Amino acid sequence: MRLRNKPWAKDYIDAHPQYIIPTPEKRKGNWKGVFQNDNPIHIEVGTGKGQFLIGMAKQNPHVNYIGIEAYQSVIVSALEKLIEEDLPNLKLLDVNAENLTDYFAQGEIDRVYLNFSDPWPKPRHEKRRLTYKTFLEQYEEVLVKNGEIHFKTDNQGLFEYSLQSFSAYGMLLTFVSLDLHKLEDENNIMTEYEEKFSEKGNRIYRCEVQFK
Repeated sequence: MRLRNKPWAKDYIDAHPQYIIPTPEKRKGNWKGVFQNDNPIHIEVGTGKGQFLIGMAKQNPHVNYIGIEAYQSVIVSALEKLIEEDLPNLKLLDVNAENLTDYFAQGEIDRVYLNFSDPWPKPRHEKRRLTYKTFLEQYEEVLVKNGEIHFKTDNQGLFEYSLQSFSAYGMLLTFVSLDLHKLEDENNIMTEYEEKFSEKGNRIYRCEVQFK
């Protein structure tokens, strides 16, 4: 993915600490204190421009959401949407998901969303895939017991790889769709990529898996 440089992004992010939480490692173990309630916390790893989480936060006001995005030139688009909506149950993190356990304590998160992650198709890049076993270890650490991952992609190769990775890790597959949009699920919140790919006629794959 080619990213458009936005030299103003860092200053814009720094000016809105109420939305993009600075030094999130200091919040580890106290995210319910950040939201000031005991509602469940769901995170999206690779939140992109934020359309999915904005929609989810509006649809589910009694769930807290945290969007994680490593690219400042991308997360500022999510920030702009969040400022406009001013949703109290959504925060953003400008950090790399490779260090997820630096920001969340054991059992602090209730669900993880992975939406249209970079497929990293070359074999030598396998360890960068967000469904690789080292990432699964981190998700399991921060999730509650029997916590879930909800995964969507248009990439068949990544979907098949991920199902194998989940199975090898000993996870339980609780839902799978090989053509999500045929289900006509009115509760499905689409990401920007999902809209783009589905308009082109691409099949959307989705699954839900649970740690045992």
